Amino acid sequence: MKAHRWFAIVVLMMAMAGSAFAREAKSKVTPAFPELAKRVKVEVVVAPNGSVKSAKATGGHPLLIDAAVTAAKGFKYESSPEETTEKIEFKFGGSN
Repeated sequence: MKAHRWFAIVVLMMAMAGSAFAREAKSKVTPAFPELAKRVKVEVVVAPNGSVKSAKATGGHPLLIDAAVTAAKGFKYESSPEETTEKIEFKFGGSN
């Protein structure tokens, strides 16, 4: 009996959401997002031929880390006589 009652409430709520009672916002405000949360720092090991051998995040928001590390692995650097370690800072929501 309780399951039927909950089902009826959910159906009623869904019907109200799609009915004429739904209102469109005249203006919207975008929430402020902390600048620090938009940044991810990645450390890469670069082979002598300029390809990235490995990349690991050293800071940043967990939801952005995978995208930053994947992008860093695609970087190409100038050739060098030896392997080097480089640092990259990605700024999401703007230009890098």
